[in-house]
Amino acid sequence: MAHKWSRLICASFLGILPIPLSGPAAEAAVRYKVLHSFRGHPDGGGPLAGLAIDAKSNLYGGTTGGGAHGEGTVFELTLGQSGKWTETILHSFCSQPGCHDGYGSTSTPAVGPAGDVYGTSSTTIFQLTPGSNGWSFTVVYDYLMVENGVLLDASGNLYGYFSHGQYNRGAVAELSPGSSGWTEQDLFSFDGSDGGAPRYAPTWDASGNLYGVDEGTGRFYGGEVFKLQHTSNGWQESVLHGFPAFNGDGHGIQGGLTYNPANGKLYGTTEQGGKANFGIVFELSPQKNGRWKESIIYQFTVDYDGAGPGGTLAIAKDGSIYGTAGGGTGPCGGGGCGLVYKLTPHKNGKWSYKVLHRFLGPDGALPIAGPTLDSKGNLYGTTEVGGKYTYGVVYEIMP
Repeated sequence: MAHKWSRLICASFLGILPIPLSGPAAEAAVRYKVLHSFRGHPDGGGPLAGLAIDAKSNLYGGTTGGGAHGEGTVFELTLGQSGKWTETILHSFCSQPGCHDGYGSTSTPAVGPAGDVYGTSSTTIFQLTPGSNGWSFTVVYDYLMVENGVLLDASGNLYGYFSHGQYNRGAVAELSPGSSGWTEQDLFSFDGSDGGAPRYAPTWDASGNLYGVDEGTGRFYGGEVFKLQHTSNGWQESVLHGFPAFNGDGHGIQGGLTYNPANGKLYGTTEQGGKANFGIVFELSPQKNGRWKESIIYQFTVDYDGAGPGGTLAIAKDGSIYGTAGGGTGPCGGGGCGLVYKLTPHKNGKWSYKVLHRFLGPDGALPIAGPTLDSKGNLYGTTEVGGKYTYGVVYEIMP
């Protein structure tokens, strides 16, 4: 599976460049810490997805390569009394004949109340269960291309885009556990007129409505944001916003939606569009007439402040937004090694932008996924490459 490692090979020089972490490129370097540098073998490498946190503050994630079979891993990071983090490989993927678990893990996992970890590989939805003899791996659902991730509810049901649907354009589906295994049910099938090819894991609001994004169709070729509402006639879809709805709007959605329960608004990013075509962060607000209003709360303008934002955003209790973008500084080519940023809302409706950390290579590079917040406001995330061994890192940014 050499294709998964092409970007790692191109960036293999990053770990040996003597670049000091000082000046504008390290605006918040004192708050940044590498928790783990991947070696490729045997502990995996090339993490593309974000991290999940359990009730004990353990971190869970996946890699697209490395591991025992070179096909990727699912890992756990545990904080010890000494303040050091220890990595444990929960599973190494194998796509060879006789293996049925697919390869790689490109979506952020989900952790259940009992400590079970759910995630996706190239062809499966899997469950990892802790036990006295270690972790056991079970394939919950086998389906071609389920890398978008899953949403887990309080009853243990999984939601995501793991069905072709009635019209072969994709569907939002539910997997429910039972005594005889898992049962799949399509909740809504896209027919093309209402979008198609949904991406990334959906999200909930407080009323149990589902929200997601798709690649769009027709005049909304830049992607769509949709809502699924459960009614007496089944799940009904409505398109909340299509990109580009107007000149200067964003296009090319590169992450899932984040719902803020404090104000009922949705937040996300597009990789391109905006006044400089370097991407935007958008807000969708429900209106009294039932429609939703889009506001562009930040437009990336130059490589120094980031470009091409991607990954799902994290929202703090005070409404601040955290995300990742390309660009910045560093020797990665194409405008920098990427960065982590913060957007802070103000009473006048405006937002202020601040770079928390600029990656330079030895500290990580190319943060594809968005960060994850813990209950104390600490940020955790991954970079695809860079670090001591050039295979990516897990990092922490402390408030």
